Parts: sequence; C-alpha cells; structure tokens
Amino acid sequence: VSQLMESGGGSVQAGESLTLTCTPSGFTLGNEKLSWYRQAPKTECEYVATIETDGSIAYHDAVKGRFTISRDNAKNEFYLQMTNLKREDTARYFCAARLINPGGAIWTRCEWALGKVFEYWGQGTQVSVSS
Repeated sequence: VSQLMESGGGSVQAGESLTLTCTPSGFTLGNEKLSWYRQAPKTECEYVATIETDGSIAYHDAVKGRFTISRDNAKNEFYLQMTNLKREDTARYFCAARLINPGGAIWTRCEWALGKVFEYWGQGTQVSVSS
C-alpha cells in the first residue's frame, strides 16, 4: 500500500515551471533515500532525482540544471522543482522513499517497480508540457 502522495502536477507551456510535492501519510520521513521517478506513455519507468541517505543529491542527465530535489523536515515533505520544462518532460511523476531492495524490480511500470524497491511510494501526478 503506497503511503506517499504526490501533488502539484498540471499542464503547462514549454519553458514554464512546476513544483511537485511528496507528502507521507502516517509516518515521518527520516534519514532515508528520497527519490522521484517518471513514466511517459510507451516508455519504461525512469529515475529523475534522489536525495541519498548521506544528503548527497543526484539527477538524471536529462534534468540536470533544470530540476531541483529538496526536502523540508519541518513540513515532513520533499519536493521536485522543475524549471524550463520541455515537451519531453511530459510524464506521470512518482515519489518514493526508503530503499529496501535495490535491483529488485523490472522497470516496465513505475507502480510495480517502486513497490518492490522502496518501502513507500505514491500513485503519481501527471505533468503535461506543450509547446
């Protein structure tokens, strides 16, 4: 059962910005791996960004310089700030937390894969970018 909820998705024009929020339900985020993934139609689930347990941050090359992952411990949330959005960023975006089974999934669909690899994950929020 997913216990994270994504919000903030929507439809925007290319070049515009959106910020996605990931909110836990029933637990407090600790010092665990926090990640964002996305899936566009007819593509596999794709890693976007992560905050590692040591606080280091990493991004997929396709979003470096445009997306920023962050967390707010006081609000018990984490975020994905997306700027200069492109049509190819159109996808359903998923958040996930607490890595438990690295390499334990086939990434055909985010909903299936994230549930095998992370302890917590969300159902996704749609981001659509038009030019």
